Amino acid sequence: MAEKSDSQLPSSDASSENASFKNLEPRNINSSTSSLEERTVNEVVPETVTPKTEEASHPASDDDVLIVDWDGPDDPANPKNWPESRKWAAALAVSSFTFISPVSSSMVAPASLQIAQELHITESIEISMTISVFVLAYAVGPLFLGPLSEVYGRSRVLQIANLFFLVWNLVCGFAQTKGQLIAFRFLAGLGGSAPLSVGGGVLSDMWNAEKRGRAVGIYSLAPLLGPVIGPIAGAWIAQRSTWRWVFRSTTIADAIVQLGGLYFLQETYAPVLLDRKAKKIRKNMDAEKGQPRIVRTKFQTEERKLKHLIARALVRPFVLFAQEPILQLFGIYLAFVYGTVYLVLTTLPLIYTELYHEEIGIVGLHYIALGLGLSAAAQINSRSLDYTYKRLKEKNNGIGKPEFRLLPIIPGACLLPIGLLVTGWSAQEHVFWIVPDIGFFLIGFGTSSTFQGLQAYVIDSFTRYAASALACVSCFRSLAGFGFPLFAPYMYNALGYGKGDTILAAFVLGIGIPALVCFYLFGEKIRGFSKRANHSHLNPPPANPQQQS
Repeated sequence: MAEKSDSQLPSSDASSENASFKNLEPRNINSSTSSLEERTVNEVVPETVTPKTEEASHPASDDDVLIVDWDGPDDPANPKNWPESRKWAAALAVSSFTFISPVSSSMVAPASLQIAQELHITESIEISMTISVFVLAYAVGPLFLGPLSEVYGRSRVLQIANLFFLVWNLVCGFAQTKGQLIAFRFLAGLGGSAPLSVGGGVLSDMWNAEKRGRAVGIYSLAPLLGPVIGPIAGAWIAQRSTWRWVFRSTTIADAIVQLGGLYFLQETYAPVLLDRKAKKIRKNMDAEKGQPRIVRTKFQTEERKLKHLIARALVRPFVLFAQEPILQLFGIYLAFVYGTVYLVLTTLPLIYTELYHEEIGIVGLHYIALGLGLSAAAQINSRSLDYTYKRLKEKNNGIGKPEFRLLPIIPGACLLPIGLLVTGWSAQEHVFWIVPDIGFFLIGFGTSSTFQGLQAYVIDSFTRYAASALACVSCFRSLAGFGFPLFAPYMYNALGYGKGDTILAAFVLGIGIPALVCFYLFGEKIRGFSKRANHSHLNPPPANPQQQS
């Protein structure tokens, strides 16, 4: 049976805690009252630390071990049982973190010529580096920030990382050389990368699969919409002021986001919350001076040192990519899609300044077309994700599968190559300016649809390890976001916009869409071979989760 304890969020007074502790009974971990999904995702090696006790030096009997779990399936301390208002407050806080960082990544793009002139940058690749080095940090940060959130908790990692981003983004506005600016941008990107991997874990902590689609839709829109809104504002700031105020304005906005996060973003990671509960129980045991016993959460199956847990967590994204075909294929596909977005962001000003001879402020307004496509897909696809999942789950005898997320992606993903072809050839032929904008709209719609569905699929497939799985995917897509703008000018100079975009469209049609269809049909079998994927619909929970690795 589950223990009764008031050591929840918010914490109760000491007397109630003592009374609650007296009602605790020792039990084996098998008596957990968690749901089928929760039991399945918890069949893993624990991530929180069990303090050393004298009993830990030798095998303990069941009577010596107190297993701490939620107080039943309706425990209000469990983030899955939080009120919807509290869940959405946390989700919007995470999405705000995820939004403000990409804004800073691209907001400086319209001011690149000002930066080059003041800091004496002459090479085009160095100008591109001042913009894309921020995205390079996105490839590095999640590899340790995502796993650390599975040791110390989501909220703590997000808050500290965002504060790190805030400081270095402000310092960028005071850079005096190109070396300083590139270095400061990279450090700011490290802090700004945390929400890209940790945010998905927050949503996984709070919602079950059938209710997660809308939250994932908003969260997935943020890193795509941010780079679109950034250049619109940055163009007018650069035209009316200086490039230094681009960084100062984003720092002011991030300070507001930081204050909101301190209030609304509470801890959601179950192992950390239960570890806090266990610590209160140990404190009460010490106060009552009763017989010493080992207190562990249901996630803790053995004694582990903190350094071992951290080392294991930091290696996990690499292990996941090496062993999981899902992350290998979709990681590469999302890398291409994300790289295409940043390619569009950097080539759009060139199209409208060189081919259509427009002023920089007016050029920034063309990003609205891309933003409208992203927003429209977010509204439509986020609803279709949940609707389709529920309908297919009902037809599958009430058993949900991550593959149900992939079906709504396919129509939207087809718009991405169409948009590339429309944009590339209309720009090359100097067609009326609104035609390339239509192409940008279709690119935005197709990109957003793909991102939302695949993010939801990864979260559903690796529920317990959502942060590490998203960190793995984020690494490769960020590398593409860094590299695509560097080679884009050379590709378009050699081939032209029409042929260049045709090559990109052919990749989506030849690899991306067939991959979606393949995983929709055979993804269940592929996940069946995985040690870490969520495949609760394939097998019932094992008799003893301690036997799982």
